[in-house]
Amino acid sequence: MPICDTVDGSLEGFTMYASAVSEVLGSHAHVLHERAPSGHAAVRQHGVSESLPFTVRLARSEEEVQKAVNIRHAAYARHLEPAVAAALQRPEALDTAPGVALLLAESKLDGSPLGTMRIQTNRHRPLGMEGTIDLPTWMQGRGLAEATRLGITQDKVGRVVKTVLFKAYYHYCLLNDIRYMVITARSPIDRQYERLLFQDVYPGMGYVPLQHVFNLPHRIMYLDVFNVEDLWKSMDHPLSDYMFHTHHPDLYLA
Repeated sequence: MPICDTVDGSLEGFTMYASAVSEVLGSHAHVLHERAPSGHAAVRQHGVSESLPFTVRLARSEEEVQKAVNIRHAAYARHLEPAVAAALQRPEALDTAPGVALLLAESKLDGSPLGTMRIQTNRHRPLGMEGTIDLPTWMQGRGLAEATRLGITQDKVGRVVKTVLFKAYYHYCLLNDIRYMVITARSPIDRQYERLLFQDVYPGMGYVPLQHVFNLPHRIMYLDVFNVEDLWKSMDHPLSDYMFHTHHPDLYLA
């Protein structure tokens, strides 16, 4: 999942969500229950409830899809050759394909797009990475979801947006009985996923050029959805409470 924003590969760059949220919101987390937008249902969790200055939901309408495309293109244009990035100015076929979820983070203030992520399951077709490499036998017959096309605003709120998009990815997998979250990561971004306890699908393989991510070298990594909560708690992971015990009424996935 190539990261196209300004956050670096350090632990601080991915897990300093608490201070970032406080800075953006200007207050501590508080209990707040909001009505979900029409056609959406909020993810429900026990524990503290935290309101955000943006929403994250599935992009369904033509306008929502185009907003996701716009923030995606803006992010990738900072890193790719102009001719390659230009192709991302339009929706891709996978954006609205069956078994695919296109996430959109949108400002509550003015409706501007702040981030996007595309999640493709293997329910209807092989994952994008399988166009280059075969996945191991222990993944065969399992529910898989690959996150790609991540793009985040360069604004200060981008750090929080990225963390909430990752949380949305995890909860989407739970809701859809997905066993493994699968990502591709360039150096040095792969270190972020190591700190999230992702592991190499093929230990020792290293970086492989992958067709669906512009033939750039990526590591192929996974996280076991069914075991991640126990794993993170056993490691006292700094994102554990945020992921598993903080309710975000602004996160809509149904």
